Amino acid sequence: MLTGKQKQYLKALASHLPATVQIGKDGLAFSVIDSAEKNITANELIKVKINQNSAEDIRHVAELLADNLGCELVQVIGRNCVLFRQKDDKSHYELPR
Repeated sequence: MLTGKQKQYLKALASHLPATVQIGKDGLAFSVIDSAEKNITANELIKVKINQNSAEDIRHVAELLADNLGCELVQVIGRNCVLFRQKDDKSHYELPR
């Protein structure tokens, strides 16, 4: 579980990241989950965007994706969400206490 200070730190870092996973009209398909899994394993912090042609609710999709990936939902803003899963060793991020 992330603290407020840790979420704030990750939000600041994520603001400059491009959306690496996009959800289109097919919604939260297996290919999207697979792509998100690969990205979060490699990068730890990812941004997911729901395109305008998708009828999905961003809050619901973000929570489902976080549950499926076993990661933390850092932020939902507009049609974007930020997810974080820290590596056990050799992490790119030193979270504040």
